[in-house]
Amino acid sequence: MNFTGKVAVVTGGARGIGKAISKRLSDLGADVAILGRNVEAAQAFAAELSAGGRRAKGYACDISDAKQVDAAIEEVVKDFGKIDVLVNNAGITQDGLLMRMSDEAWSKVLETNLTGVFRAIRAVARPMLKARSGAIVNIGSVVGLIGNAGQANYCAAKAGLIGLTQSAAREFGPRGVRVNAVAPGLIETDMTANLSDDQKKGLTGNLPLGRAGKPEDVAGVVAFLAGDDAAYITGQVLAVDGGMVM
Repeated sequence: MNFTGKVAVVTGGARGIGKAISKRLSDLGADVAILGRNVEAAQAFAAELSAGGRRAKGYACDISDAKQVDAAIEEVVKDFGKIDVLVNNAGITQDGLLMRMSDEAWSKVLETNLTGVFRAIRAVARPMLKARSGAIVNIGSVVGLIGNAGQANYCAAKAGLIGLTQSAAREFGPRGVRVNAVAPGLIETDMTANLSDDQKKGLTGNLPLGRAGKPEDVAGVVAFLAGDDAAYITGQVLAVDGGMVM
């Protein structure tokens, strides 16, 4: 996989899975635009990537705000000249039992995790379709495939992401733009770092691979789907879950 000369945009690209994706694409030769609500973190990580010899820049962007999304994408095109890859990774959780979930908790998660992705795709559609080339990878979750108690809002957003991915793939395919999704399972992030050993064993005990995944496991699959080796793959959802859904 070689991304030399390509420009990649990663939302939520300065921490967790998004950070691993930004680094993988940069290591493979891409110039990377990192979008995030914490612009200081995005710019600091971009500086790290730039020190490695690749061009990178951080941008302030809350994907739940349509104006910020449009402005950030416009600025990226102005700075880099084009966008070849979009990775929609940014997302939030506000967990709770469905019967007690507030309208605000429901709406906020859907607005960010689903509507925000729609806005980012819409913003990059014009330059990508005009170039008749591009790859979009949406970061979903296995809970969008199987559901999860206490996460009705998050699961609904990630399930909706599958329909959005496949609809965009059908619309954009004739113009040479591919759209796929990755559905991570249990991945070692800041959230799982706070779990006890017993909790981790309980979560991984039934996994065929018997362990949690690493952010780099997801990053490698994203790089594959965004690259030329996946040139005939679109509209697919690939679970990176250690066999959880199986």
